Amino acid sequence: MKEQLTVSLLQTELAWEDPAANFRYIDTMLSRLRAGQTDLVILPEMFTTGFSMNAAELAEPTQGKAYHWMAEKAARLQAVVTGSFIAEVSGQYYNRLLWVRPDASFVHYDKRHLFTLAGEEKIYRPGQAHLLVELRGWTIMPLICYDLRFPVWSRNTIGYDLLLYVANWPSKRRVAWKSLLAARAIENQVYTIGVNRVGEDGNGYPHAGDSSVFDFEGTPLLQATDVESVFTLTLDPDKQDHFRSKLRFLDDQDPFELHGVQ
Repeated sequence: MKEQLTVSLLQTELAWEDPAANFRYIDTMLSRLRAGQTDLVILPEMFTTGFSMNAAELAEPTQGKAYHWMAEKAARLQAVVTGSFIAEVSGQYYNRLLWVRPDASFVHYDKRHLFTLAGEEKIYRPGQAHLLVELRGWTIMPLICYDLRFPVWSRNTIGYDLLLYVANWPSKRRVAWKSLLAARAIENQVYTIGVNRVGEDGNGYPHAGDSSVFDFEGTPLLQATDVESVFTLTLDPDKQDHFRSKLRFLDDQDPFELHGVQ
């Protein structure tokens, strides 16, 4: 049975290619949260480095410094901590999201759609499978940034309740960011969260934040401005269940198959 779910979105500037500085700074931002105050802490895409193609210098093992830092935060807050970083596995690089629980257990999702405009596909390997996780009775699908532009990948054929995106989404495409988040919420009848960074990255691209939460009808519950903060709110499962039972749009979806996916 689904319970109310409290989520905390961390919107921050990121020190360029400097994991130690980002760990220290995000530590300070998360210090305002008390243990048990939230169920889920969501960090931006590549929260340790910014959106960098310098994987050869910055990549770390899946259970490296980023994992251990996340596990410590999850244990202190008694909450799941999630966000992506640059991972190296057998000489291959991945934009890898970790879902780290308070007991230090974890699962991962590798970004499926690599951002060709930045040459991400030349450096990183694409993910081949969705990740579905359970928290307080909710089924949650975490995705990464550019995945937002590809609705088939998020199509709700498996009955999940919450869709979330971690991102480094540039300011000049902020209209698309907000519009697509709302569209994903509406078409899938799910709460949808997007967590983005602020500030200018090492390539000179500004980011306006716009971290957002939309409900299952596409109604905005949170739309952050260009500020650094931790935004915490609680999602009500009963309202979603009532809406879905009354307006059964998902029953009328077109059937399809994804090929080449695990």
